[in-house]
Amino acid sequence: MSTAETTGHGDISTGVAGGDSNASATRITPGNALRPEDIALEVKTGLAKPTEDVAEYALRIGDDALILAQRLGHWISRAPELEEDIALGNIALDQLGHARSFLTYAGGAMTNEDGSAKSEDDLAYFRREHEFRSVQLFEQPNGDFAATIARQFVVSYYQFELYRRLTESTDATLAAIAAKAVKEVDYHRDHSAQWVLRLAGGTDESRRRMIHGLRTMWPYVAELFRDDELTQRLAEAGAAVVPSSLREDFDRLTGEVLAEAELEVPDVPAAPGGGREGRHSEHLGYLLAEMQVLAREHPGASW
Repeated sequence: MSTAETTGHGDISTGVAGGDSNASATRITPGNALRPEDIALEVKTGLAKPTEDVAEYALRIGDDALILAQRLGHWISRAPELEEDIALGNIALDQLGHARSFLTYAGGAMTNEDGSAKSEDDLAYFRREHEFRSVQLFEQPNGDFAATIARQFVVSYYQFELYRRLTESTDATLAAIAAKAVKEVDYHRDHSAQWVLRLAGGTDESRRRMIHGLRTMWPYVAELFRDDELTQRLAEAGAAVVPSSLREDFDRLTGEVLAEAELEVPDVPAAPGGGREGRHSEHLGYLLAEMQVLAREHPGASW
């Protein structure tokens, strides 16, 4: 096996939909986009096995994407124009795809009572609130459209920097997931930035709402960039990214957009955070109750 295959630096291309069923998490070739099913197969056969640290890290990133997907899905049929129904729906689906991949991989180091690896569904539908590891920004209520755009603006610029750096992970599966995700998140960045500019430069009312949305979401920015022992260990091994190392590029790039919109970076106190340790705002429980109810009422059902 080549160095590129074992480190995740080289042979990775997102390709196109409908890839080969034999696509490997450690060898993603043109036309073979990495799918959750591919990861699940490699976990099942032992070809991909995350360490406990890598699994916890993947769980964090997967939970971020899962909770955001659920939030964005609420805009379907409620966005200010039909095009935005489609755009926000597509972004939600992208986030759900990221969540499925990361959670499937995380489950490879976790077992059910029968000894089988936990699936993406096990982790999404049958954990309790304190077991989720998403940061608090992702669970914040949608608010009005400007508030959602403010949250998406922060999220997309953060995720782009994270995934861009994760493409160089020494964990080949993390690198392959990130290689696909970063291309999708690049679109999310452009979408949110264009709306920040449009709302800030529109009417007095749209500008007021954009400013309010940024001030509402900005207290949760700091939590995105907090380091801990887990990320330090994984970064030293080359598998993960130290969150604080992403802050400089995030500040520079978001600052450029805000300057063009003639907006200031909100001067607001940072929220306490704690999502990575399972401490969440009051909003997550309500979101999970809605997201999990069907699976919990009919466990094991399929359709």
